Amino acid sequence: MKKSVPIQPHIVEKPPVVAVMGHIDHGKSTLLDYIRKTNTTANEAGGITQHIAAYEVTHKTKEGKEGRITFIDTPGHEAFKGLRERGAKVADIAILVVSAEEGVKPQTLEALRSIKDAKVSYIIVLTKIDKPNASAERTKQSLAEHEIYIEGWGGDIPVVALSAVSGEGVPELLDMILLLAEVSELKADSAKASEGVVIESHRDNKQGVSATLIIKEGILETGMFIAAGRAVSPVRIIHNFLGKPIKSAGISNAVSVIGWSEIPEAGSLWKSFTSKKEAEQYAEQVKHENEKSLEAREETPAEEKVVIPLIIKSDVAGSMEAVLHEIKKIVQEKIVLKVVHFGIGDISENDVKAASGNSSSLLIGFNTSVDSKASSIAERLTIPIHTFTIIYKLTEFLETVIKDRTPRITVEESTGTAKIIRLFSKNKDKQVIGGKVEKGEIVTGEEVKIFRREAEIGKGRVKELQSKKIKVSEVKEGFEFGAMVESKFEISAGDRIEGFRVVEK
Repeated sequence: MKKSVPIQPHIVEKPPVVAVMGHIDHGKSTLLDYIRKTNTTANEAGGITQHIAAYEVTHKTKEGKEGRITFIDTPGHEAFKGLRERGAKVADIAILVVSAEEGVKPQTLEALRSIKDAKVSYIIVLTKIDKPNASAERTKQSLAEHEIYIEGWGGDIPVVALSAVSGEGVPELLDMILLLAEVSELKADSAKASEGVVIESHRDNKQGVSATLIIKEGILETGMFIAAGRAVSPVRIIHNFLGKPIKSAGISNAVSVIGWSEIPEAGSLWKSFTSKKEAEQYAEQVKHENEKSLEAREETPAEEKVVIPLIIKSDVAGSMEAVLHEIKKIVQEKIVLKVVHFGIGDISENDVKAASGNSSSLLIGFNTSVDSKASSIAERLTIPIHTFTIIYKLTEFLETVIKDRTPRITVEESTGTAKIIRLFSKNKDKQVIGGKVEKGEIVTGEEVKIFRREAEIGKGRVKELQSKKIKVSEVKEGFEFGAMVESKFEISAGDRIEGFRVVEK
């Protein structure tokens, strides 16, 4: 007799959370623009999506089945690797966008590694098929050459070709997402205490700290308390992805909550609690671990290196992580960039005061403003504030500063040695000698060290050189020469001279 399976009404079908990933300028944002019928790319500095965001859409398949999809737009710039990795980890399905014009790029492969590490199903999307130079077949060949085997090319990875401008192929993509979600049998527990992932966080001067959340399990309701890392917040108002206030939100919803005690780290897990005390206890449990993580970010400089302290402010946590990631990549033998303080929000008076404590400090803002008090005190204390909206401009600035501040040392480089065969004459400091170049070359006008039995006895300068009784500017290894050397130290047969030049490094 077949056993009956107990009914679990709280285990429900989970709408897929989809991460859109790929190389910069391969059409990710344009695709999402078309899907959600809004335009975000026009306001992007440098044409790069620098923030991670979540959007929900409802799609009806050709078979008439309606389904909800939550999209996570992950930045394509290399600096935002951490955001992309978290985008894959929070997602149930990933879309790897590849331009049908350009094919596979290094960032395409990097995004693919993040997808595979997260162990999620994915779809290859070939974009820009409406472009004159586009070739879907050539791009499929490029994928195969990089061991990405799609359907029809020896593999089982679904592929959809589309134009994000005309919309051709977009319905097929949405159909494919819902089909893949159905096949994957995505489930979640609606009765479980709600939890999920922090997608983004930032500080608003008027409203306080806000965080964008994806709900992975359970139902989030007003009146609850949530904690992410050390940050705690009461759930007074929930805003949906359109910015409208709602009383509750369910599985795979993208929502924002305002009122955090501090800025929660993007990518961190959040959990819900029925009381503030429980939320604070949870936050206390992870505090020690978070502090260790923060300490690990700070490189301990070697004592002999010059340290440039950095005070950095950014608009949101994701941008800050990208800036810190880029700074870590700047390595120089004699200079260490040390982030002594970083935070979210406008550059404030306290930030300027922190920079004033060390004349070597740099005060930097990324995608953020300078408040009036900070601007006033910075002008009074003559402290420059450097602000940027494009990350590579920030790194170029830091590289220039490093070049300017790198300590210069002078070293002596040997150019050649010669053995003295004979001293012909001596008139005060001028001595006429004969010798043979043993290594390198001896050059007119160059300084030389004078050695006797391996010990340096003094220095001189080659005033004239002759080879085969012809005046020359240099004599190379293996040739004999005559020379006039100006030196206070008498040169004898058997001595050696070593030419050298002083260079700055």
